[in-house]
Amino acid sequence: MTKNISEVERRTIRRVAWRLLPLIVIIYLVAYIDRTNVSFAATGGMSNALGLDAKDYGFGAGIFFLGYFLFEVPSNLFLEEIGARRWIARIMITWGLMAGAMAFAQGPTSFVIMRFFLGVAEAGFFPGVILYFTYWFPKTYRSRVLSTLYLAVPVANAVTAAISGALLGLDGALGIAGWQWLYLVEAAPAVLLGFVVLRYLTDRPEIANWLKPDEKTWLSSTIEAERQTLLSRQSRHMTLWRTFTDLRVLSLAMMYFTIVSATYGITFFLPQIVKGLGGSDVRTGLLTAAPYLVGTVGLLVWSWSSDKTKERKWHYIIACLLGAAGLATAGYYGSTLTALVAVAIATIGLYGCKAPFWTMPSEFLTGTAAAGGIAMINSVGNLGGFVGPFVVGWIKDSTGGFANALYFLAACAVISGILAFMTAPSRKTAAADVMSGVTRVST
Repeated sequence: MTKNISEVERRTIRRVAWRLLPLIVIIYLVAYIDRTNVSFAATGGMSNALGLDAKDYGFGAGIFFLGYFLFEVPSNLFLEEIGARRWIARIMITWGLMAGAMAFAQGPTSFVIMRFFLGVAEAGFFPGVILYFTYWFPKTYRSRVLSTLYLAVPVANAVTAAISGALLGLDGALGIAGWQWLYLVEAAPAVLLGFVVLRYLTDRPEIANWLKPDEKTWLSSTIEAERQTLLSRQSRHMTLWRTFTDLRVLSLAMMYFTIVSATYGITFFLPQIVKGLGGSDVRTGLLTAAPYLVGTVGLLVWSWSSDKTKERKWHYIIACLLGAAGLATAGYYGSTLTALVAVAIATIGLYGCKAPFWTMPSEFLTGTAAAGGIAMINSVGNLGGFVGPFVVGWIKDSTGGFANALYFLAACAVISGILAFMTAPSRKTAAADVMSGVTRVST
């Protein structure tokens, strides 16, 4: 019997993974491109055309996350209510249209407004996908699944870096500036993929006609058993409103806020740092892509190790410290090839920490509480995407360089690691919780 169940499990997970993950990874890759291509538009003439200084640019790049923050939780609750297929498709189509509209910005004010509404349009996508994975993958598989999703982040940064230089080279074609071409061309896939999602995505295992009956039974019963175990461990029912004041949720939100500050602070300004090395837009794009390719390897190794050892806390802490060391080293060496190598090391930690992190909420949240809690963690955390670029831009304008800004980002990564050390449960503590049924807040 055990052998038969094991075979069904392997077959089911393989079928679900091949059905869902390629499409979702591509979608997230496109989302990330549309979110971060502003960094290349800025080096390709947009800042001059719109009259943006570093502070204005940092504010506009980061305000995306304010729109994201305000609408994230409502968006995830809608997804839980009406289904992932229709809601994710809606998100994609509206964010694609808004991303293309960025080409028509006329000055600092319209740039900021459009970036804000791009965040509103995309709000709920990432936490929606995290929630969606809890419907389809038992928790023992989630770190690997999340690492597959997060592959889209460094790959998107690398792809954006590689193709944006070429798109900027279209400057003047049909009377359109290169940075406008960048927005128009890179927005189109989101709209098209929205219709693919409507056709291809399935909301729940129970209605998946592409699964065999024994596969449906195994997956549905396994997910439900995990949900019931989680509910039995809670000392009180975790309602949506209790989730928003739960100390574990608040701690995870602050951990994510600080590491996101570090991540996006470097993402939105790395092309400008690399530009200081000299060379064409194409060379800048290719050099900018290199650290993200290194980060991809780090992400895979970190998530594999975390799943193999079933340990999350120390994988997260060490990754944060590695990211901080790389950022501080890059700040010390300035616009040099040594600094570029240091940034590559930083990306291993900055991206490697994400998969272990996102396994933590599902250890104590389920159902509507998971929908709201995951969205809250992501929305509060992503305010770091506003704070990081804004502070980096402000420091750059104040000091004339990026060194102190990179030290600030390194400090953010260190703080995130400290918060994890103080509040995240260890593997031993989590195991004790399972045995005792006690809901803990910290170690």
